This record gives sequence, structure tokens and C-alpha cells, in this order.
Amino acid sequence: MSNDAGLDEGAQVFAEEARELLEASEITLLKLEDAPTDVELIDELFRNVHTIKGSAGLFGYTKVVAFTHVAESVLDRVRDGEVPLDNMLISTLLGTRDQMEVLVEHAINQKELAPEDVSEGQRLVALLDQYLEIPGGDQLIETEKEVNDPENGLVVDGPLAGNKNWHISLRFEKGVLRDGMDPQSFFRYLSSLGDVVDIHTLEDELPAFAEMDCLDCYLGFEIALQSEASKSEIEDVFEFVQDECSIHILPPKAALSEYMALIDQLPESNLMLGEILVKSGALTEKELEQALLLQDAVRQASNSADLTSVAPIGEVIVEQGMVDKSTVEVALEKQTSDRQATQSTFQSIRVDAEKLSSLINVVGELAISSAHAELKSRSSGDDSLVEAIEVMSRLVDEVRDSTMSLRMVQIGDTFNRYKRVVRDLGNKTGKDVDLVISGGETELDKVVVEKLGDPLMHLIRNAADHGVESPEERTVAGKTGKACIMLSAYHDSGSIIIEIEDNGRGLNKEKILEKAIEKNLISSEKGLPDNEIYRLIFAPGFSTADAVTDISGRGVGMDVVKRNIDSLRGQIDVLSQPGAGTKFVIRLPLTLAIIDGFQVLVGDSSYVIPLDMVDECIELDNESANRKDGGDYVDLRGSVLPYIRLGQQFHERDRRTEPGHRDNIVVVKYAGKKAGLVVDDLLGEHQTVIKPLGPVFENLAGFSGATILGSGEVAMIIDVASLVGDVARLDKGRVNKAANNVH
Repeated sequence: MSNDAGLDEGAQVFAEEARELLEASEITLLKLEDAPTDVELIDELFRNVHTIKGSAGLFGYTKVVAFTHVAESVLDRVRDGEVPLDNMLISTLLGTRDQMEVLVEHAINQKELAPEDVSEGQRLVALLDQYLEIPGGDQLIETEKEVNDPENGLVVDGPLAGNKNWHISLRFEKGVLRDGMDPQSFFRYLSSLGDVVDIHTLEDELPAFAEMDCLDCYLGFEIALQSEASKSEIEDVFEFVQDECSIHILPPKAALSEYMALIDQLPESNLMLGEILVKSGALTEKELEQALLLQDAVRQASNSADLTSVAPIGEVIVEQGMVDKSTVEVALEKQTSDRQATQSTFQSIRVDAEKLSSLINVVGELAISSAHAELKSRSSGDDSLVEAIEVMSRLVDEVRDSTMSLRMVQIGDTFNRYKRVVRDLGNKTGKDVDLVISGGETELDKVVVEKLGDPLMHLIRNAADHGVESPEERTVAGKTGKACIMLSAYHDSGSIIIEIEDNGRGLNKEKILEKAIEKNLISSEKGLPDNEIYRLIFAPGFSTADAVTDISGRGVGMDVVKRNIDSLRGQIDVLSQPGAGTKFVIRLPLTLAIIDGFQVLVGDSSYVIPLDMVDECIELDNESANRKDGGDYVDLRGSVLPYIRLGQQFHERDRRTEPGHRDNIVVVKYAGKKAGLVVDDLLGEHQTVIKPLGPVFENLAGFSGATILGSGEVAMIIDVASLVGDVARLDKGRVNKAANNVH
């Protein structure tokens, strides 16, 4: 996507909304491929396209409007059941969606379309036009068959006005300009529906010059529009400002009762509004007189306890043939229902990502200051101060949790993008591949989600190109013709697990070893376990593809995957079974900003262990610490728990010889494995603001970051994943011997 920094506020809103709607449209189209008759999905797709067209019209993006209108017309016929939604049309609409994205980007950046983009647009319009051809004899001729059709301006309910134009009364709220809306843009868009015959500007709300604010809108408008458009199409012009304006639309030849209601609802005086309606051609003077008389009749009738009764003035009007009794009753009922109607609105606001990141940083500093204040209050001995600080700390915790939740998003939106990728790759390679998604509701930090996009793209493209076989190969192997790639997410031990699994041919271990030896990644004599062999595919420039295609095979991509996952403090593992498929397991932290930590003391330094990975804490007894076999393990309720001493690992002062000292083991769990971390003291929970390590220390083994304690001391955050991996790589013989001793 392009950079929107140079756009004005209104164009930025359009750009963001259009991109979201285009992304949602792609997801909906892919869902429709499996359920082509789903009415809700079809309506959702139509609304998305219609909204993009409407907002583009407001900003004068005529090329977007013209192209999108064709797609909207086709979808309208699909909604009406006139055109079936088959795979061919879905493919065309997916291409249309891509072209709309190109048009939107060029419009907001004020760039001319490239020749290839123009020709692609013409090709798509030609394809769409085929669905708009109506066979001869089936085309309906517009007649007055719809006697009562408010949508198309045919209302017969009492006497009619002679006006042949649509009449629009528009009153903007004062703050509309502050919100980036330009009233002129609506008039420009309105003119695309027909001829704006007349615009009367009302200035009743203008304050004295000294009280005037140049950013407030004080004007109202009475507009006459000559158009064949429907009422809904005219309403859609003002769709994006409907919460910030009062709008009334009367169709051609509207009933006088409608004008009566209009005069009654608008804030200006009846006499002035009547004059404007006459000047704009909406009413003749006689029709205005009738409407005002009818208005008086309804007002008197509304004061009556019997809603069906007609007051004396109404009776006179009925007797003179100006209106009938039902007209007054209908107008009265409408007035009563309008008065009783209530409307609940649910609004959301867009927040700039940089502002949100800044807020999270401030909350992080607040957490550090809160910890410092709590430490000082405890050392003061003032119980009332301690109590006040504890209350403040709880509130800071709530602020932290609420703020962090603002940046948590469901990963399903990211997953759904890859359905189109798998579909297109399947068509290109001649494979029948289906992407199955589960766990899309799993929430993850938006920053992590954004950085995860490219690694997932590489893995899914490789699975579709290399992992799964063609239908013919699968049939020979005794499999179903349709291949499957499964993309899932779930939480585990304070991390999020993302799995990409296919039911294809699996990795060729011998071929990987051969290629690794050829590239001098390993020696020919070195024996490696299967999981280490499979991890060789992440080496830079490594590829076992027999041919280079436009999809993959150049030896780039998988090393990028590993590098990006590492930058997120994550871990990726590969599992494969020949003939059955391959699974990539990615383990990531939930957030990169603030976590709950468990503070420990090792030597003279404090360290923080992510609390979600702490399973329990136990004491290391002398018998276990001084085993005759020298094994670093303990018996944890009948199970072997290997451990490492953090003091030795990080070269801290050995305190075991100090009087009264005892070692503690923090039992941590990661990726289904348990290990013990031996520390000198347990200091309790600590709200941890993660500070990334600088370039000098970013490759420091055993640490994932740093934090600042309340005392101002810098504490390192322990990389549990790497330490558990170190423990897991202990000599297998020692572990087996330990198991025998335990049991």
C-alpha cells in the first residue's frame, strides 16, 4: 500500500475505508465460491462495492465511480436472482476487485493509470457487460404500474403536488467541516445523478460576526434535482454524513402531506420555507396554501385523544376536496410515530497506529514509575502511603490491560488473505488445493500480526507449489484428488502457536542432506536427527526445487521466514512424514510491549522470567544438588526434571557457600517441555515493560530483552525458549539414566 502521509484527512479516511472494504470483498468472494447462493454474503458484497462507489463519488474520483458502477450493476442482478454466481463470474469479480484497488490507489495518489492497467480495466468491463445484457422481450418498460412505490417516487396518498423534480432539504451540523467533510463534494456527486435545477441557501443560523467560528457550518440548503435515480440512490449520496446532517427527500409529485411534514420538521419559519418551496418550483402558491391548511388540521387532530378524529379545519379541507380524511389520519399517525421513535447508534473511531504505540509506551513508563513509587512507599514505613500506592498500582494494571487490548486483533483477518493466494496458485499450477482455517478468533498484538504476514505467505506458497501434489499424483498415491493446506492458531503457555500443515508428499530427507553437503552446510560424515535435517531448509539460498518457477525455487524465502520469526522472539519447527505431509509450527509471544514477569535474583543481579511460562517454584534440596552421578536433574513427583544453574550460565557470583543459602528452582514450560532454572532468590511478580536490546546485544544468547525495575536497575528478560532448548539437548544417556534412577 502507498504512503498516505500527504493526504488530507478526508482522503485518508476514504483510503483506509476503501482498503478495508476491498479486503473484506475478497474474503466474501472466496466464501461465495463454496456457498454461491448465500443471500447474506451476496448482500454484503454488494454493500461493500456500493459503499466504495459512493465514497469515491464524494471525492470526485470519477474513474473509480465509473468502473465500480458496472460491478455494482452486475451484483444487483445477482441479488435479484437474474444472474447465477458461478466460478467464472467469481473469478471475474476477483479481478474486478483487484482493478478497483488499482484505481483507488491511483486516485488518492493523483497518478495516471499505466497502459496495462487501462487495458485490464477495459477487459474486465467487457466481461462484466456480458452479464448485463438483457434478452429481447424480457426488458421491462417503465410504466405507472407501481402506484404506491416511495422508493421510486410514486406516492399516491391524498392530493399530489405538480412538482416533477426531487426536492431535498439538507441541514448540516456545525461540526461537519471539522470532521473533514466538504459540503460541495456532496453537490458534485449529486449532479452525477441528474441535473441540479436549483439550490437555495438558508442563512438563518448565522450568528453575529463576532460570534462566528470559521470552522463551523451554519448553512442549510433546499435543492431541486431532476433525475431518474431512485430515492435510495439519492440517499446514498449522503451516506457518509448521515450522522452529521438532517436530510429530507421528497419524490416528484409527492403528496401534499409530505410537504406539510417537511415544513413542520424544519427549523426555519413556515412562511419563509413556503416561499423557498414556491421559488424552487417544488410547490405552487395554491399547493402551499393547501399544505399549510392541512398542517393546521393535523396539529389540531394531534391534540385529540382519538387519533382517528379529524379537527374542524381538517373537515373543512376534506369538504373542499383539498385532501381526504385518510390523508390527515396517515399524516397524524406518522407524526405520532416519529415523535415516539428512538434511535440507538453505535460508533467507532479510527486511531492512528503511531498514536496507539505512543500511548502504549507512555503506559509502559507509567508502570515503571508505579513500581518505583511502590518500592519507595514500602521503605518509608508509612502504612497509609503504602495503601494509597497499592490502589494506584491496581489502577495502573487496569489501564495497562485496557491499553494492550486496544492493539490486540484477531488473526483470522490475516489468515483469510491467503485463501486468494491458494486459489490463484492452484489455478496456475493445475492443482486442486483447499485452504482450511481454524482458530481465526485467536487474538494477537497487531504489531506481531503485521510482521507475520510475509513469513506466512512464503510458507503457504511453498506448501501449494512444492508440498502438495497434482490430482494425478495424488490418485496414484491412493489419496483424494483435492489437496488440503491447514492454517490454524491457538494459545499455549503464554504464547500463540500457528501451524501450517499440508497433506502432500512431505520433505525429502535424502535430497535435503545431499543439497546441504553440496553447499558445505554440513559434512558428509555428520549424523543429524530428522528435525535438525529439516531445519536446514532455512539456510540462505537453500532450495531442493528441480526447476525455478515464478512462484518459488530460487532458494530465497525460507531464510527470510526464519529471520522474521526470530525478530519477533519466536521459534519455528518443522515436522514431516514422507508421503503424508509437512507441518510448520511457529511459536510467538502474544505481545512485544508489556508482559507480566517473575523477578528472580541470581548472584547480585535481578532477572525476569515471563510469568506465563512459569509453572511452579520448588526448593532444590541438598540430595538432588549433590547427586553422586553428577546429574543436573530432580525428581518432580515421579518425573525427571532437568535443570541448569543460571548463575553458571550468566557467570554470576556463586552464593552457595553463604550461610543459610538455599537454591530455588523455577519450573518453566515451553513447547510442551519442562525444565528447571536454578536461582538464588524468588522476588515475586513484576510488571515488565519490554525494552529491546540494542544492536550490540541483540545476538546475546539467553536473553529476549531488558526491563527497568522500580529501583532504576536494568534487569534482563530471560529467553526461556533458548534455555529450554539447551536443557533438551542434554546427553540422552544421562537423561535415560536419570529416568531409571527416578523410577
